[in-house]
Amino acid sequence: MTALAITLFIALLGIAVAHALWGLRIWWPVSDERTLARTVVGAASIERMPPAHQCIAVTLVMIAVAALTLQLGGISKTTWATATTLSIAGFAASAVFVLRGIAGFLPFWAKLTPEQPFRRYDQWMYSPLSLMLGIGIFILSQNFSATVAG
Repeated sequence: MTALAITLFIALLGIAVAHALWGLRIWWPVSDERTLARTVVGAASIERMPPAHQCIAVTLVMIAVAALTLQLGGISKTTWATATTLSIAGFAASAVFVLRGIAGFLPFWAKLTPEQPFRRYDQWMYSPLSLMLGIGIFILSQNFSATVAG
């Protein structure tokens, strides 16, 4: 479980860093805002990235979920949350990532996010990554719950 927790932590931290850069209005890994918005948001006719505060909010959520993976993997211990709270948070985070991953393959999502290159990246990278993160967090949560239940 340690290797899984560390792998998930690194992936989630990477996602957090990207969102932090966007919140700071640094258009990495491309050179302009319009291209980035069409690459990572994909909404119809999008020209601008979401507001900075939204990017920073996603950053904070990703950091929290990254920290949660370390808790669920037994790498760090907390005094601020009960085992039940950690389990519930893990299963909830897992559900969000799995649902996001599935959504990326559904027609309604394609209508909401028709811009290229987002559409292509969503099919081969964003949605599969979301599914893998969700499944990984589910595995950690299941193992954590079983261990705590004893």
